[in-house]
Amino acid sequence: MTRPITAGLDGSEESLAALAWAAREAVRRDASLHVVHAWRFQDRGAAGTVTRETQEGWARDALASAVGTVTERHPGLTVTTDLREGDAVAALLAAAGEAETLVLGSRGHGPVVGFLLGSVGQQVIAEATRPVVLVRSGDEAAAEAAGREVVVGQQGEPEDSADVVGFACEAAAARGATVRAVRAWALPTVFTYSPGSMALADEAGGLEQYEHKALGEALAPWRERFPDVPVVEHVEMGSAGQVLLSASANAQLVVVGRRARRSAVGARIGSVAHGVLHHAECPVAVVPHM
Repeated sequence: MTRPITAGLDGSEESLAALAWAAREAVRRDASLHVVHAWRFQDRGAAGTVTRETQEGWARDALASAVGTVTERHPGLTVTTDLREGDAVAALLAAAGEAETLVLGSRGHGPVVGFLLGSVGQQVIAEATRPVVLVRSGDEAAAEAAGREVVVGQQGEPEDSADVVGFACEAAAARGATVRAVRAWALPTVFTYSPGSMALADEAGGLEQYEHKALGEALAPWRERFPDVPVVEHVEMGSAGQVLLSASANAQLVVVGRRARRSAVGARIGSVAHGVLHHAECPVAVVPHM
């Protein structure tokens, strides 16, 4: 059974943009759309009492209105809904576990606005076991026009980024788009290259040639699996986050990875994904990987 594309809805413009993106993605992938709206009773005291039933009615109406817009735009799309009272993070994580992809709205970007995700988005991205896509309020279908690439960051060994590159290739295949696979490298330090990798770099003819070879090896199985998806290899010296953002200036989707393993301080997003989520202009997919 095909997993649905799931959208989290809270009534904000950002979540409505995420819902619209999720609906288009469901149509592209011939999947169903599942919409989750978590709400929490607000006890406003005796002076401004609004009953739980009234507040639930508001949430139900907001959900019905948003879904109605989607079904008018995509009449053949199968849409299911889930209205839940309680913790939004728990509801979204539960929904993500059964979804192909979870799609959420995100606020503005940059240091002036502050961290765009908010506490709910941070926790969901850090803990979700399935890919999570973040969409801004200004996102439009026109941004997915032909010619705009799906940009993916690749690092480490081929198995380290297999899930991430695979997601990017699937997304590009559904769109008829090109994948730009980006691998950033830095001048060697004791932290960036092991003695073994330095020996391999020497054999390859230098660090840059070694990085090109490593990227080609990581992409090889995906070129074979998706022969109709054009793939551009992009190797550049610099900070991984900065290189990825520069390469995605005209992208329709950026795909980054997040370690699925939990550390002693809990699940974390990671610095590269964190930076891209802050500053990318297009939707960003965060894919958990081992």
